[in-house]
Amino acid sequence: MSTVWDRRAKFYDLFEGSDLRRGPAKATLFREMMGRVLFLAVGTGVDIKHFPPARQIVAIDISEEMLRRAQPRRESYRGVLNFVQADALSLCFRDASFDTVITSCTMCSVPEPVRALRELRRVLRPDGLLLMFEHVRSRNPLLGLVLDLMTVLTRRTGTEMNRDTVGNAVEAGFRITQVESVFLDIILSMRAANRSLTAAAM
Repeated sequence: MSTVWDRRAKFYDLFEGSDLRRGPAKATLFREMMGRVLFLAVGTGVDIKHFPPARQIVAIDISEEMLRRAQPRRESYRGVLNFVQADALSLCFRDASFDTVITSCTMCSVPEPVRALRELRRVLRPDGLLLMFEHVRSRNPLLGLVLDLMTVLTRRTGTEMNRDTVGNAVEAGFRITQVESVFLDIILSMRAANRSLTAAAM
C-alpha cells in the first residue's frame, strides 16, 4: 500500500490542495485539538496550514515519500509537530496515548476502515475526542449511485467514494456527538467521543 501512495505523492497537492469551501471548515474543526494530538495520514502536509498554533501533534502517514514532501510544511508549523511513518491498521503507539485524534479525507482510503477506527479508539484516551473531516456516500439515491459508479474507478488507486464513515465510527465503538454538512451530505465535519468499553456494552 505504501508504494501506491509513494507514487501518488507527486500529484497529491494538485488533487487535495484545494481550500475552496473546505479550508475554513477544516480550520474550525482543527481548532478543537486539545492535549496530545494524533493526525492520521498527513500526506504532503496540505492541512498543516490549518493547524492551530502551539499544539503538540504527532502526524503519521504510511508513505515515506509523502512525509518527505511534507517536511517544509512541518518546519513552518508554530508548535510541536513530529512525523512518524506508520500504518493506520496497526498503530505503533501505546493504548490511551492521545487526547485528540483527527482524520482528514482519510477514511475513504484506508483498506479496512472499521479496523483502522478501532485502532484510533485504542490509542485515544477514554475521555478523548475524535475529529473527522471526511467525504462519504450521499443518502440521496441518485447522488449515491453516482458515487458508487465513481468508486468502481477510484478504488483502483486506493480511494472509495461511497463509504459510510459515520456508521463505521459507530461500529468501531465511538459515540457520534455532532455531524455538520460542509458540502451537501457528501463532505462532513464530525465529532465523536471515545466511549468506555463498559458504556459501549450497555
